[in-house]
Amino acid sequence: MRPSTVSQKASNLGPAECASLARGIRIQVLNMVCAARSSHIGSSFSMAEILAVLYGRVLRVDPEEPEWPERDRFILSKGHACAALYAVLARRGFFPGEWLGDYYQDGARLMGHASHKDVPGVEVSTGSLGHGLPIGCGMALAAKMDGKGHRVFALLSDGECDEGSNWEAALFAAHHGLDNLVAIIDYNKIQSITWVKDTIGLEPLADKWRSFGWAVREVDGHNCGGLADVLAHLPLKTGRPSCVVAHTVKGKGVSFMEDDILWHYRCPDADEERRARAELEAAE
Repeated sequence: MRPSTVSQKASNLGPAECASLARGIRIQVLNMVCAARSSHIGSSFSMAEILAVLYGRVLRVDPEEPEWPERDRFILSKGHACAALYAVLARRGFFPGEWLGDYYQDGARLMGHASHKDVPGVEVSTGSLGHGLPIGCGMALAAKMDGKGHRVFALLSDGECDEGSNWEAALFAAHHGLDNLVAIIDYNKIQSITWVKDTIGLEPLADKWRSFGWAVREVDGHNCGGLADVLAHLPLKTGRPSCVVAHTVKGKGVSFMEDDILWHYRCPDADEERRARAELEAAE
């Protein structure tokens, strides 16, 4: 039985409020990326609803006590998209919104890949792909051994599933019955400078995870209600780790960025920033 304090730390935004939070994340990411002249805007946009539902409804965390021992742990394994993570953490009150203004600047605390150093709410530094899920396995196993009730969530990119370390971790998690572990895959179908299917095909992705002993659900990764419904029923199967394959669109929210390989690395120019901002603000 989990202590009652665990459930008391969760937020309870409805699907419409989560959708609004996701739009706010995208606007903030646009501001950050353009000010820093950085990249990975498409990767950040594709996971906005996932982060909004996690931090607005699912994760048992406390912005006023980031190191609360009973907190759920969240690992952004696709650490190159950390602008979106920083944005949602600031919006949920983990640190002042002013910190976002010097994102990716020399000497700034908010680095261009996720860094936990002096950043409340970031559990581990990530960016080298294939590390998040193995770290999550260790956290989940430790929680089981210590009789703790918190859960561990790892958000992976689809291209990251090329990494053998993830499949070793998948075997490990199933073997140890880590039903306190949740892998969420941001399946936007694009990695780096080409399509996932043209790099190393992943299909049938959901069946692969099932064959490794995981309980799996597929969901529209931009439907906040659907995401909330799936993530409200964890573990998906008692005794098994859970995998949520979230089908998403790279660059979601800005028409000229959606499903365009260009926006993995490119930073918007002044006109593109203006057009993107107009679309995002019109969606409010």
